[in-house]
Amino acid sequence: MENPDERGVDLTRCCYADLRGGTYRLAVLPWGATEPHNLHLPYLTDCLLAQSLAVDAAARLWRERGVRAVVLPPVTLGSQNPGQWDKPFCLHARYETQRAVLGDIVASLRRQGLSRLIVLNGHGGNSFRNMVRDLAFEYPDFLIAVSDSFGIVPQRDFFEERDDHAGEMETSLMMHYHPELVNLDEAGDGESKPFAIPSLNEKVGWAPRHWDKATIDSGVGNPRKASAEKGAHYVKPVIEKLAQLFTEVGQGELY
Repeated sequence: MENPDERGVDLTRCCYADLRGGTYRLAVLPWGATEPHNLHLPYLTDCLLAQSLAVDAAARLWRERGVRAVVLPPVTLGSQNPGQWDKPFCLHARYETQRAVLGDIVASLRRQGLSRLIVLNGHGGNSFRNMVRDLAFEYPDFLIAVSDSFGIVPQRDFFEERDDHAGEMETSLMMHYHPELVNLDEAGDGESKPFAIPSLNEKVGWAPRHWDKATIDSGVGNPRKASAEKGAHYVKPVIEKLAQLFTEVGQGELY
């Protein structure tokens, strides 16, 4: 592997020789979606970013503290809004599907002696709390924690415009991690239309947005001010906080 800090950390790149005979307590599961991201980012943007952040945090943990957290391959099945379902090759996963996938992963890890899992969610449409409560009932000796990668560090100190979907933040992070997959020349403006019901815009109530009516290019937020430098600046505190979370969940007790 090119980066020795990732050896035995990134399961998409390491082999059995890297992991055989090791002692592990913590696994990290990036979880994204398969969906359009404006016109300039790949369908797997949420998966790629969650995976990259998790690997960087796990590598830092291994390098600085000698604690190994293994990052599993990302799950590509996300929950989608109405209107997104009709976009070509956008995949919607029901609660029951996501619950079954997560349950099988937990059962596999538990059988192998692991007792801790962090789900690093990169897709705003996903919600894991109810299924984690279900699994806590089934496996009371197995701790599952969930972290939303896009909510760890506020955007306001790093970006000029707020990113809701495929805007300045996500584009900057992709330019930092995977510049070969970004074609900013093709990007739409990411203009969006709010609800006609003021209380929904004020978050007094919630309803799913109809993506065909809320956005023209599937983006919500302007990507034009994105840069790799902004992405690199933003990921530093995110990785620091994730590494701390990995340490505390992997080594500490819940109560």
